Amino acid sequence: MHKPSILFVFSTLILLTATLFFLSATRGRKDRPELPIMQQFSSTPRFDNQQTIFGKTYDLSRYDMHERFERELTNVCYTHNSSILTIKRANRYFPILVPILEEEGIPADFIYLCCIESNLYTRAKSPAGACGLWQFMPETARQYGLIVNDEVDERYNTEKATRAACRYLKDAYAKFGDWMTVAASYNGGMAGIRNKLNTQKVSDPMDLLLVEETSRYMFRIMAYKELLRDPYRYGFVLYSDQLYRPIRTTTITVKSSIADLAAFAQKQGINYFQLKEFNPWLRADKLTFRKGSPSSYKVAIPVAEDLYYNADQPFEIYDTAWVVDK
Repeated sequence: MHKPSILFVFSTLILLTATLFFLSATRGRKDRPELPIMQQFSSTPRFDNQQTIFGKTYDLSRYDMHERFERELTNVCYTHNSSILTIKRANRYFPILVPILEEEGIPADFIYLCCIESNLYTRAKSPAGACGLWQFMPETARQYGLIVNDEVDERYNTEKATRAACRYLKDAYAKFGDWMTVAASYNGGMAGIRNKLNTQKVSDPMDLLLVEETSRYMFRIMAYKELLRDPYRYGFVLYSDQLYRPIRTTTITVKSSIADLAAFAQKQGINYFQLKEFNPWLRADKLTFRKGSPSSYKVAIPVAEDLYYNADQPFEIYDTAWVVDK
């Protein structure tokens, strides 16, 4: 008889090891949550053709509507880094942003527009110069009441920028009377969308032939809502302690210039980094009251005990659908 070759023996050992690993990994699976429909292999996500957003249900069964939505949902499912960070940040920023939208009379679903604009990253800046959570350009920001200069840029002020975005959205709704058209105008401009509706003789912005970015924009908003409705379904497995904890702040009203923000931060019991982290609208190392400045600025100071992830200090989960342990 021939002796088994070294290659045969080696291959057998590899196969045996892989089998044992698989069996150990699957042992006790009955005690785990149901596997997500999207795993490490590539899979086109399945979805319902009836999608509701801004209080209106859209039928996506028409070929172009179906394929455009599928493209954006696939995109958010496979841009793992951006999408998972957005889900984590949502736990910190949704409790701040959604109440402002509701208070201003804006559909809460516009929070998903914010998600696609900035991935909820407060320091976001586009190559074109749009900044902050809501990605305002300088001229538009000033038009809607935000200060933009070398020391203060309120596009990075979470509350003020959100209220400015609400003013824009209400102006657009007064023109169009339709929230999806309003959403399209946030990317394509009110005048641009109005012109396209007139020249192409349609009333639904989803029927418009637009530049690709604006055409995709509306479907991307819907895709983010669908993802955040059930992240686990689309392969995002997160536990409660992996979301970003909300951090409470106190407010200091500043009525005179601050020559050294680092020294100011130390007096408040925080460091310069933390001061800028919670007040990204402060764009320099000083704050100067100059001609035309408001009478005061409100500076946020984080509550010390909220700055740490401690097991004995659990934090609130905004939406338990985002995690697998609730």
